[in-house]
Amino acid sequence: MKRTLTAAAVFLFSALCLFGCRGKEEPSPNGIEFSKHRKIPKTDSVIVTKPQEMNTALTALELTKLMGNGINIGNTHEAYREKGMSTKEDPTVYERLWGQPVTTKALLDSYKAAGFDCVRIPIAWTNAMDYEHGDYVINTPMLDRIETVVNYALDAGLYVIINDHWDGDWWGMFGSKTERTRNDAMELYKAMWTQIANRFKHYSDHLIFEGGNEEIGNRLNDVYACSDSGFLSEDDCYRISTVINQAFVDVVRGTGSNNKNRFLLIPGYGTDISATCDERFVMPKDTAASKLLISVHYYTPWGFCGGPSVGKWGNKKETAEMNRFLKMMTKFTDAGYGVIIGEYATAAKSDGSKKDEYAIHWTNQFLDNCDYYNYCPLLWDCNTFYKKDINGFDDPDFRNLYFERRYAAQTSDPTGNAVVSARFEDAEKNAPDSLTDGAKIADAGGSVAWIMYNSLDYGVTYSVGDVYNPDSKTEGLVAVDSEITGPGTYTVELDFTGTEAGFARSFAFSAIGISNGEVNFPGYCIKITEFKVNGQPYRLASTGYTNADDGICTRMNLINEWVKDPPPEARSADGNMKRKRPTIINKDDMALQEMKTLSITFEYGPAQQ
Repeated sequence: MKRTLTAAAVFLFSALCLFGCRGKEEPSPNGIEFSKHRKIPKTDSVIVTKPQEMNTALTALELTKLMGNGINIGNTHEAYREKGMSTKEDPTVYERLWGQPVTTKALLDSYKAAGFDCVRIPIAWTNAMDYEHGDYVINTPMLDRIETVVNYALDAGLYVIINDHWDGDWWGMFGSKTERTRNDAMELYKAMWTQIANRFKHYSDHLIFEGGNEEIGNRLNDVYACSDSGFLSEDDCYRISTVINQAFVDVVRGTGSNNKNRFLLIPGYGTDISATCDERFVMPKDTAASKLLISVHYYTPWGFCGGPSVGKWGNKKETAEMNRFLKMMTKFTDAGYGVIIGEYATAAKSDGSKKDEYAIHWTNQFLDNCDYYNYCPLLWDCNTFYKKDINGFDDPDFRNLYFERRYAAQTSDPTGNAVVSARFEDAEKNAPDSLTDGAKIADAGGSVAWIMYNSLDYGVTYSVGDVYNPDSKTEGLVAVDSEITGPGTYTVELDFTGTEAGFARSFAFSAIGISNGEVNFPGYCIKITEFKVNGQPYRLASTGYTNADDGICTRMNLINEWVKDPPPEARSADGNMKRKRPTIINKDDMALQEMKTLSITFEYGPAQQ
């Protein structure tokens, strides 16, 4: 995308020089005392003082096979200190902040026994670093504690990944308007990885370093810990991500010993598959051969994987979507990079149980993809299904699934790979068109209108996204969708009375969608003529516009707070774009707080000339 030169673009001169330029002192919005950065101390391990055995001939693609399936110790070592909390607490205090127990040797032993062959330990290193006041030294007790947990895992026979994970969102310093703060961000990052790398430099190739998490992407603009962040365009974020990832590789390699050949895991752009496969994402250069891996996460569809709102998965469209997304990462395996799916999961139902057979089906299809393409997947779990009080799965279906997929079992069965390949290749063909009785199924080229909907608390959902999917809905919700055959008047409805609460609370996001509208009816516009809540007419706060995010699905946003202004290509039924808005509903209106029914009637046809 071409863009006018801005202050953000001008800033890139310092980024491309690894933030080496200082310039004059500037006041920091975070109160960092610039002159007080402490010299990084010696952090070498006193446990492993000589290089352990390192298989330098092993490639990244071979490693991901050996790593099998893995699990995260979620919401534990990355749990973050509250404001005003000391950076000198016993590290186990931080581990318990988000409701998880302290990590034990028994837990790591149980992971191996359950069928996992690797573990990811997300870590918030600045819990033990007073970076807000320019001190980039990690307290020794924190390094000692993480080394203890790493050794628990290695002793259990697991491969281990350690990273810097959210970490109070200090990453937003990279997007600061203040040049000194941006420079400090890189100094902090290098200091952090210098200390971590030196502590573990003699460890074997069973220990992998991951340079970050989801923050290396658009979230370099986060304002949580840096109030004047938001300085970077998306192009800038891609460029700075490249600089950060290269700095990670250079710092680790520069510490010597086994780190010269250690496997390094590079976070994809925001760990999002589509964004990582964008041509703007560039893998760093490396002095070691075939030692780089790439990390992405997979929580698609979010309504099923991220919360309790959607209870079913597995129709033909959903299966095809999963297969398409995961195949995209072969771009990296074809180039010799190992692929790690660092996080994936299906959410529990509101009562804490799994989503019946659909969760098992999703997981099996996902793991079949990973086996087929030789990716290493790591389950995200925060005591959800893998219970730490019993050190195991409390659900027998999950228990059997992961035990049967352990690396030893897969390698001992010569027919296993063929079975997985056949099952994977037939899954999409054998998937049903719909999991919902009576659902309106448009043919591949047909058009259906529906209401995309997320309630304000995200507890109720219906077919959010530009791909029409009537199965992506909260249990008990009844939708009335309309087949679009040409210009005319149509009505779409949602009935929430059958859901667990019996109603839906207001809107977090909503839009009218028309599948294939841009293809079948180019230039047509949506004009709302009647909007009813609980059977009563409701007055909208403004007037919407028609557009298409993907060039295929026609839509009119009802409430989309991520968009501030209509895009240039937006159109309106009256031919006038003045006072047209992406949000035309007041979500705080009391009339919307207990919606039992929602009905929208609209005219669909060419815009006025």
